[in-house]
Amino acid sequence: MTKQQISKDEQKILAARFAIDDLVARGIIRSGMKIGLGTGSTAMPAVTRIGELIAEGKLTGVRAVATSFQTTIACEKLGIPVFSMNAQTIGGKLDLAIDGADEVSPEKALIKGGGAALLLEKIVAYNAKAFVIVADSSKDVSSLGTKFPLPVEVIPEARESVALELARLGATVTLREGIRKAGPVVTDNGNLILDCLWKEAVAPAKLEDEIDDIVGVVENGFFTKNVPTVYVAREDGTVDRK
Repeated sequence: MTKQQISKDEQKILAARFAIDDLVARGIIRSGMKIGLGTGSTAMPAVTRIGELIAEGKLTGVRAVATSFQTTIACEKLGIPVFSMNAQTIGGKLDLAIDGADEVSPEKALIKGGGAALLLEKIVAYNAKAFVIVADSSKDVSSLGTKFPLPVEVIPEARESVALELARLGATVTLREGIRKAGPVVTDNGNLILDCLWKEAVAPAKLEDEIDDIVGVVENGFFTKNVPTVYVAREDGTVDRK
């Protein structure tokens, strides 16, 4: 008898909860840790599971840094203490960061920023000793940059000049428009998002640096410099740990 396949939404919840429980069982998540918590539909179940463990008394003294208003509000509701990266108790460094991703390559390079929170997500991820990604099977891809658009956060005044430079790098560039809002998406930092697609697969590590070198770019959604452990939930209800 063929096992019933689970939906993408069910995979997100499975990956997140499996990852948190596995990390706790392996002693990677412990009481008293400084943990960065990500943004989006796959990260939220992970945040919820951490909140449950705190409520059950299985995790104590956890100090969280949230990567968006969305995550901050969720932490407040779940009783997870939230701090700034600049807070004395955090000191600019984290023990662990947990987040979702929009695409994950075989080399575990990432595209992130579908929720427009890439700047703080990268600050958190790149200042964490360990980095964990949770994802559904649709995010596990052979290469980056041709299907899910790479977000580039830009200063509003640099929108056109940056778009020209991104086009020079071979990208088709689109200003991200808001949903249920007139006009463009404005990030939590007051900036705009340019979404970029390429016709052929690109070299993420090289482009991450090249895009960041463009004047007016705040940050881009390639994540290549802190290689994560990745938990991917499959349609058959299994979870792979990479």
